[in-house]
Amino acid sequence: RALALQARRPGFDSPGRRNECGFSELYSWQRNQTAKKQFCLHDGPPYANGDPHVGHALNKILKDITNRFQMMRGCIVHFVPGWDCHGLPIELKALEEIGEEAKTLSPIEIRKKAREFAEKTIERQRAAFIRWGVMADWNNCYYTFDKQYEAKQLDVFHQMFDKGYVYRDYKPVFWSPSTRTALAEAELEYNQQHVSRSVYAKFPLVKPSTKLAPAIDSNHCINALIWTTQPWTIPANQAVCYMPNAQYSIVKCLNTEELYLLAAERIEFTAAAFSTQFEVLQTFIGSDLEGGICSHPTIPERHSPLLPANHVNMVKGTGLVHTAPAHGMEDYGVASHHKLSVDCLVDEDGRFTEAAGSELQNKYVLQEGNQTVIQMLEETKMLLKEEDVRHSYPYDWRTKKPVIIRSSKQWFVDTSTLKAKDLLHKVHTIPESASNSMLNMLDRRTYWCISRQRSWGLPIPVFYHKETAEPLINKYTRKHLIKLVEEYGSDCWWTLPLDQLLTKDILKQVSKGSDVLDYVKGEDVLDIWFDSGTSWAHVLEADVYMEGKDQLGGWFQSSLLTSVAVKKQAPYRNLVVHGFTLSQTGEKMSKSLGNVVDPDVVINGGQDPNKEPPYGADVLRWWVAESNVFTEVLIGPNILNTAKENLFKLRNTLRFMLGNLNIFDPETEAVPSEQLQILDQYMLHLLQEYSTEVTEAYKQYDYGKVIRLMSAFVNRDLSNFYFTIIKDRLYCEDVKAPKRLSCQTVLEKALDVVTRSVAPILPHLAEEVFQHLPFRKDPLSIFRTGWIKTSFIWKKPGVVEAIEGACEMRDRFFGSIPGKNTMEYDVTVIINPSLLLELMETLQAEETSSTSQLNEIMMCSHTTILTSVPRDLPTNAVLIEGKFVINLQGGDICEESPYQVIVQPAVKERCPRCKKYTSDSVLTPCSRCLEVIAGKWSV
Repeated sequence: RALALQARRPGFDSPGRRNECGFSELYSWQRNQTAKKQFCLHDGPPYANGDPHVGHALNKILKDITNRFQMMRGCIVHFVPGWDCHGLPIELKALEEIGEEAKTLSPIEIRKKAREFAEKTIERQRAAFIRWGVMADWNNCYYTFDKQYEAKQLDVFHQMFDKGYVYRDYKPVFWSPSTRTALAEAELEYNQQHVSRSVYAKFPLVKPSTKLAPAIDSNHCINALIWTTQPWTIPANQAVCYMPNAQYSIVKCLNTEELYLLAAERIEFTAAAFSTQFEVLQTFIGSDLEGGICSHPTIPERHSPLLPANHVNMVKGTGLVHTAPAHGMEDYGVASHHKLSVDCLVDEDGRFTEAAGSELQNKYVLQEGNQTVIQMLEETKMLLKEEDVRHSYPYDWRTKKPVIIRSSKQWFVDTSTLKAKDLLHKVHTIPESASNSMLNMLDRRTYWCISRQRSWGLPIPVFYHKETAEPLINKYTRKHLIKLVEEYGSDCWWTLPLDQLLTKDILKQVSKGSDVLDYVKGEDVLDIWFDSGTSWAHVLEADVYMEGKDQLGGWFQSSLLTSVAVKKQAPYRNLVVHGFTLSQTGEKMSKSLGNVVDPDVVINGGQDPNKEPPYGADVLRWWVAESNVFTEVLIGPNILNTAKENLFKLRNTLRFMLGNLNIFDPETEAVPSEQLQILDQYMLHLLQEYSTEVTEAYKQYDYGKVIRLMSAFVNRDLSNFYFTIIKDRLYCEDVKAPKRLSCQTVLEKALDVVTRSVAPILPHLAEEVFQHLPFRKDPLSIFRTGWIKTSFIWKKPGVVEAIEGACEMRDRFFGSIPGKNTMEYDVTVIINPSLLLELMETLQAEETSSTSQLNEIMMCSHTTILTSVPRDLPTNAVLIEGKFVINLQGGDICEESPYQVIVQPAVKERCPRCKKYTSDSVLTPCSRCLEVIAGKWSV
């Protein structure tokens, strides 16, 4: 059996092994058990737009480790895998496959192509998740394009609308010209190397404030000075904002003698930017600017009032902020308060509209449109300086192209009135810092744009009056449309005629005299974060949501907001947040760098096995568990090789125990705890401690700690210590000798404890060990037999003192003969009458022995215990002194005992069987070996 296990290496866990152990039936089996406690880990749906990658592996394996641990502890696990199936990335990839033909497709044709693409992707990802050993009912998953899922999502949308959380408004949102749709914050990524063309521009003061008017010379023009990285927004300017409690100054430029108005705190920096000096003429508080008016720099007939605003800061710029309400969130807030215009001069393609004027019309705002505005500033002599600035700028995470902020009619969720933050405080978050990050995000988020201008998604179920553009949405449309979606799916919004979507009976309920032809159906679809964020409506109340840190602004947040809006409670009790996967050098993975790690190649190997060997699923799982997943997670050839080597060490340890239990029957041959050898009792004590610590680490989702605890126990306590000591007993004592049965009893417990402790992480290896147990009964799988089983009677503090005292003396002995064979020596221990002497005498009752428990620990040929140094000490003997402190009963018994260790060459000959120097002749076995041999002959 040991050889059978040895023949299999990490990297060769076969489908046959999984079939033999019932991997595919395990989830269903445990669902049919009876248990008092259930555990629900709600699966955040991965996006169905690409092949499985190491990020998927990290997430799914972490979840599987969690589920397997909870199942082994006796919980019924509720885990339904899901997929996020709608959205622009899928739509774009599906259309890429058909090329130019995509431009001629109708919405329903686009949806058909997108659905087919998502379904193919799901199958590839599902196959990978199964190969990684993830336990689930893979025939019953949830998909956001399912009819029942869509119907429930519409119900959540309507409930939020009825409660006043969902509304339609015209306000600025992140807009992607490359995909012609609104975006949410979670759909952005920030390019730290983006270059913008920034300008310093003048806004001439045409009317000073009442407080400043008497002190200003009307013969000199004063220019409010602004700085912006988005010159294209200047045509939409409606105001210039200042910080009311900051100091502002009127200064004279010593180069041009022009007068400028700017924040006092920014004078020195701005003068340096112009390579000049400013003479301060007058300083006052910002609130003194109230009532002042500037003229627009490119549209002289338009005025821009000076207005107070708290978002103005002194970190960059001049302390005066150009304000275009159609293109800034804070700007919009100023406009709402002061009733300013929010007209947008930019269309869905990011080009200036006709309203911007013939000079700008049809020009792309981030390119030629920007250049034209700068030229216009130059022509009106309002441009002071232009320069490139490198800064962080939002990009569409799908197309990797820059976005703009643009006002448009959209549907929003009012997040400012939800009590999400209060409820998030009650959620246990690991690590705790992740909770603070999410709270900060919620602080900044006052609304959530949930409408998108695409075809592949769940339609927002609203009709609009052709003349008034008023939306029609109420309890009558709600009930009818949900019923249609349950029957036909959301395609019905495009396939059914309008009079079936909006019936005459519904119109009679809401508006007498109205006709169906007076309405059009909406063309927007719901944000995919709303899709996945309503998945809580399909599961039990979740114990855990476990995802990457990007979901703090994504799925974690959308789930929280929708659940709080509808149920007034968080959808999860615990949040576990892991980091991203990076290359082994800490870089982001990319094909151009050649550092992408494919989990399929990790498991099955690449084209060149020498460069990309097959590691198997358990090496991949070891990597996941071993990593500090609460930070960034590194992966690469060196890391995987180390994981393989560590797994192989564990495998050898398990093989050693399995091989030495081949003819041992624990039911009939196990030695009672109190009759075990003291060293064996000590190992049970360590097993008990290990079991407690490793169980607690699992409870805290700290699987890296599980690996560290297991590695330390296996390598230090078992392999390097216990196995080394008991080999003499295992190989030289009679097969059924009580001493040998004693350590076999412990080996059986250790094998069981260690195998179960790593089973959630390494299910293939654990199952293989379980299948090779010579005394295994009927259960098909180790996962059907429960968690670690230990006993409180294994705790033996007094035994610990005895073994650790002997080990300290052994260390002194080993230290005196570095690199030499310990069997070549006899050891004498000198201890005055004391508690330490009593402890050593429990390990060796006779004065001198070659078979005592103390001798076994010392690993020498003979061990002698004396109370004083013998007078006839040989000249070649080495005497070592030491002290050992004994603490018992929580410190109530404390004693420091001196001792001496005498090391001298063994006086007898080497036994040809056990290799100890305990024989009278080199040709004759020692008395212990002769007795064992005689026993075999007699049989």
